Amino acid sequence: MLIIPAENTIDWKRPPWVTLGLMLACLLVFVFYQGADPRLMNAAIERYLEADLEKLEAPVYEAYLERQINVRGDTDRVRELQAFQQARAEENERWLSAMMLSDRAFYYYEQANQDLLWAPGPKARWQDSRPPIQTELIDQLSASRSGLVPADLTIYAPFTYQFLHGGWGHLIGNLVFLFLLGFTLEKALGRLRYLLAYLLCGACSAMVYTAFSVGSQVPLVGASGSISGLMGMYVAIYGLRKIRFFYFVGVYFDYFRAPALAMLPVWVGKEVYDYWFADATGVAYMAHAGGLVAGAALVLLFGRGWFQVREAFFEPEQEEQDQQFTQAYGQAMTSLGRMDFEIARRQFEGLWQRYPDRSILLEHLYQLAKLRPDLPAYRKRARALMLQALSGGQPERMVEVWREYLAQGESVEPLPPEDHNRILFSSLRQDDLKTAEKAFECLRRGSDRSLIDEACALLAEEFEKRQMAPKGRYYRQLLAAD
Repeated sequence: MLIIPAENTIDWKRPPWVTLGLMLACLLVFVFYQGADPRLMNAAIERYLEADLEKLEAPVYEAYLERQINVRGDTDRVRELQAFQQARAEENERWLSAMMLSDRAFYYYEQANQDLLWAPGPKARWQDSRPPIQTELIDQLSASRSGLVPADLTIYAPFTYQFLHGGWGHLIGNLVFLFLLGFTLEKALGRLRYLLAYLLCGACSAMVYTAFSVGSQVPLVGASGSISGLMGMYVAIYGLRKIRFFYFVGVYFDYFRAPALAMLPVWVGKEVYDYWFADATGVAYMAHAGGLVAGAALVLLFGRGWFQVREAFFEPEQEEQDQQFTQAYGQAMTSLGRMDFEIARRQFEGLWQRYPDRSILLEHLYQLAKLRPDLPAYRKRARALMLQALSGGQPERMVEVWREYLAQGESVEPLPPEDHNRILFSSLRQDDLKTAEKAFECLRRGSDRSLIDEACALLAEEFEKRQMAPKGRYYRQLLAAD
């Protein structure tokens, strides 16, 4: 049974670069760094068979597996023993060799007990052949060098093991889950914090695995612990909100909604149960459980600090925003149609605060304010609409609003000189000299001498360029008189 959260959709306008980078890193490590593993293993098998070590070690390995099962209660290895016995009966030497060479714990068991396992002659032959194969080839495998080995823990291993994988199936499965969870978490936390959280979850997962596998020589590889951490962070971020989950049972799949945080104990309980009771091998269940708990803890304990979720994360997607805007805009237009102007004004103001990029809202607010030109709101909306028209490349609309304000509001509360100055410059660019002169007259009523002199000189130059000498002289005289 598989259950994964599926609440968000990816926005390719803002690609999850860190998630894609992590996926690419895992892929490149597998192809290039781990690409040498088959060659090393084949070389090890060839030397192993040349030294005739398969016949020497096979009886010992069979007894070793039986001891693990009967004495240590490691029932997970029953299948390994049965497969090994079948391979011996079929005389499949290469498969037997690969199995024994891959079992690091078996090699260290032989090293510690070689005096008890063989007579002096076979023991000497083992000492001459087996350790060089181990050190020169097996220990050079990527899992041995960069995987997490609890019995030989290094500082870097809790991080490097996250980028190694045991095969194409293991890699592809992890990359799919990394993408499904990663793009949401990257959007929620931001790139740097998301990357740090990913690595920390993987490291915590490694520590839990080590604690439950003390002395183990089996290397841990894969991004599963880190991805479990992302899953823990995912449900902790949404908390008790109901979100969509995708589930897959056998050949049947569907979606259901449930409080996000309610799934955390279910997932952790499943991993702990599988660790103690599942009849499977090679799966680091406690590492997964550790990652889940670590990811949830990062959000629940430090969510108000460094791992705080971005405020914009919970904003609805663009399509949902558009639907909400359309609905609220329709309500405001209905109020306007009923001539409930005060209610409409409040509705449009609320929309303007939420959607400041929707220019139509300012137009409505301006028209409503124009109904009462004696109030300060008219001047405020007129100035805002003029600036919006200027920045939006609509000089005609800016001049139109300016003319309306001169007719209705200028006598109540005059516009500041900079607004008239903008009209003057814009009109000259549009070759509208009549409007430019009118703007200059409004500007002259102000007290900003620098703006007046600059505008006067500019008008004189413009009329002179157009060979309109009387007008040019007029503005030159005004400039000299000032």
